[in-house]
Amino acid sequence: MATVDTATINTPQPAASLEPYRPKNVSLTPAQVSIIKSTVPILAEHGATITTRFYGNMLAAHPELKTVFNLSNMKTGRQPAALAGALYAYAANIDNLGALGPAVELICQRHASLYIRPEQYETVGTYLLAAMKEILGAALTDDVAEAWATAYWQLADICIAKEAELYAKAGEWKGWAPFKIAHKVKESEEITSFYLEPMNASNKPLPDFLPGQYISIRTLVPTLGHIQPRQYSLSDAPNGSSYRVSVKREAGVDPYDPSAATHPGIISNVMHDVRNEGDIVEVSHPYGDFYFDTKSADKDAPVVLLSAGVGLTCLTSILNSLIDEKSDRPISYIHGVRHSDLRAFKAHMQDLAKANPNLKVVLFNKYLKDGEVQGVDYHHSGRLNLDKLSKEDLHVGNPKTQYYVCGPERFMTDIENGLKQIGVAGERIHSEKFGPNTGN
Repeated sequence: MATVDTATINTPQPAASLEPYRPKNVSLTPAQVSIIKSTVPILAEHGATITTRFYGNMLAAHPELKTVFNLSNMKTGRQPAALAGALYAYAANIDNLGALGPAVELICQRHASLYIRPEQYETVGTYLLAAMKEILGAALTDDVAEAWATAYWQLADICIAKEAELYAKAGEWKGWAPFKIAHKVKESEEITSFYLEPMNASNKPLPDFLPGQYISIRTLVPTLGHIQPRQYSLSDAPNGSSYRVSVKREAGVDPYDPSAATHPGIISNVMHDVRNEGDIVEVSHPYGDFYFDTKSADKDAPVVLLSAGVGLTCLTSILNSLIDEKSDRPISYIHGVRHSDLRAFKAHMQDLAKANPNLKVVLFNKYLKDGEVQGVDYHHSGRLNLDKLSKEDLHVGNPKTQYYVCGPERFMTDIENGLKQIGVAGERIHSEKFGPNTGN
């Protein structure tokens, strides 16, 4: 098996030429597969250093890309770490790319929502390979560099083709579209809903989406002086005339403070404090690989929706869609929150439960406030815990039950593990993965 001389890694060489380069053949040879696999330990140790250098060099040379990438995730290091992890996974599975199918699908959906273009892959590849050369130095021999260039373009071509399919499915909607904030509704102490209506004059219905999917929104950040995109789950059923997103404000951020320009909560605070009814934002076509397809799903299978905090947004879209279709399948809507003032859509959920005997709503409050009544304001105290739920709540006796989970990463991990421990097969558990990836 081919190996890389790691002894030379600590002697970086001058940056490689930034002339775009694409190998004539983007099919890896067996020897190149061996080379890529031999770099797995190197990526484990130096991957984040490589990707940090890559992003720094690329954005310095191409500042226009700052309107594409999430600068908050750049500043915190989450984005370089996510890309380093993706490179590691790619190298480790280079001879079994089928294992990366779900990750590639997620990345392509995110890329499509940001309107990534094929030529941008050339820019990324150029600067990524240059960063490898800078950090790895003489360890990145010509053979290793050629193998990685081939591997990069092999993956890039897969993504470009998949994204072309997604753009084609979007039909006439070819890029960012202006939408007006028609209504702005406070749902809780932290969450505000934005009802977005298109500014086009075609009078055509808005494209439907699969409940659970998201849109990207681009808006100007005053202290940056340019736009930034963010992805928000659609929080209502499709209606043909508007899209609704429900945005959680991250506390402690002043959108007019220059020091907060790359804070992780900057866009949520711009939306809450700067954008008002009548303002225009740019919106993408809906995308996302987390969804419930009400038309193709088993009509009798129970659905259990488990969320924490703002994770309820995409699950509310699923629930509202099922109710609109007058589904009589058993549905459990289970939500956890720190305290009642932070729970969005509480009255809506309770009204739906009263009107639909097939729907059961179960609420968890981590902390209780004076005067709260069990059975009205909450059902269980503490964090959302599967042990406190009955078999009827979770419909564990039905092998067709489908589970949809959204919330903080630790919450989703705990719920997924807990469901598997009580016998739920992994293919029946669906989770929305938020956070940085290689395209956001």
